[in-house]
Amino acid sequence: MIGPLIPLGYIGQGWDLVIALLIGMAFGYVLESAGFSSSRKLAGVFYGYDFTVLRVFFTAAVTAMMGLLYFGYMGWIDLDMIYVNETFLMAALAGGLIMGAGFIMGGFCPGTSMCAVAIGKIDAMIFTGGMFIGIFIFSEAYPIFQNVYEGFDMGPVKVNDFLGLSTGVFALLLIVVALVAFIIARIIQNKVKKVEY
Repeated sequence: MIGPLIPLGYIGQGWDLVIALLIGMAFGYVLESAGFSSSRKLAGVFYGYDFTVLRVFFTAAVTAMMGLLYFGYMGWIDLDMIYVNETFLMAALAGGLIMGAGFIMGGFCPGTSMCAVAIGKIDAMIFTGGMFIGIFIFSEAYPIFQNVYEGFDMGPVKVNDFLGLSTGVFALLLIVVALVAFIIARIIQNKVKKVEY
């Protein structure tokens, strides 16, 4: 939400990187405080014994979504000014499979691996090293992967537009999905941990 502050003159030019660094440090602190530097906690969502990751990220997504919708409704932000990345469906599917496999095997995603590296975890350092090797291989072999990477270009489409829903209806459905996911996650976690009701 700091984006408009610099063009409007509230914050001088050159401060954007400083603010980004401070936000990044705060985000890393929050991740570490929530236990997201632990590969066991992160991998727990795949094995059914810890769904903290699901709860935190669903909560963050719903909170951000509701905040943006409220700000848009109040006229504090122009939602049409928000940049939406282009969607390359083939790249999204292939990248999701690769990242999911890496998440299960290594117990980290790119962001949480950096958090764990910052506190000196050796497994995270190895994971991050592998991630950088993968990035290097992909960038050097990009011409080979280019057709897959750019396959099924859908443009800057939003999920609600793709589904033909208004933002309000989509927001309501996402909140319902999040609540159902929380309930199912709790049931699975209790069964795995053999918690008696």
